[in-house]
Amino acid sequence: MSQLPLNRAQIEQLVRQSLARHAGQERSLHQADAGRNGSAGQGPNPLVVNISARHCHLSQQSVETLFGKGHQLTPKKWLYQEGQYAAEESVTLIGPRSRVISNLRILGPCRDFDQVELAATDAISLGFKIPVRNSGNIAGTPGCMLMGPAGFLRMDEGVIRAAPHVHMAPEDAAFYGVENKSFMKLRVGGELGLTFDRIFVRVDPSFKLEVHIDTDEGNACGFTQESPCELLK
Repeated sequence: MSQLPLNRAQIEQLVRQSLARHAGQERSLHQADAGRNGSAGQGPNPLVVNISARHCHLSQQSVETLFGKGHQLTPKKWLYQEGQYAAEESVTLIGPRSRVISNLRILGPCRDFDQVELAATDAISLGFKIPVRNSGNIAGTPGCMLMGPAGFLRMDEGVIRAAPHVHMAPEDAAFYGVENKSFMKLRVGGELGLTFDRIFVRVDPSFKLEVHIDTDEGNACGFTQESPCELLK
């Protein structure tokens, strides 16, 4: 028996039904992935792991030295933590023997100290050795020169390799049974599965649950946004 041709309303209804079924399948897949991520799907907040590429933090005075009096950083991309952003502005880092890294991104908002965060391979290419430090712990670290469109900034110290760390709110700390400035482990699954044994814990009510590792650490464990990750005490 031949079928009558569908009218426009019937076609639109079939399309909506198909889209609804597809959306339901996507939600099911997302929930299954969350479950495979261990603690990522069990705590009060979802676990996010991000790679932190090389960047710098600057004081307002240093921004003006590099970009001109009164200059304010311009947000380019908002980051996962509330109020944090990658700025439109970038600088050139001049290291030992005049080796340089161009387009070093500035992260805002401004802080009350200057700090450059590099991966170990960045430091090797520049020709100097940098220690693993928590952010803000810059005493006795190497310095460098930064160049902007309006001038140069000499940093006597402040170049570090940032220690892998986790931001979390108090409810996350209670769930995992950890305290501020303690340490956890991060297990990353996948073909190059790897466990980081010293993830520094930073607790603050404004924080979202997020682990930061650098580009070298991400490459070592083959990390992607699809990698299953789990925080362990």
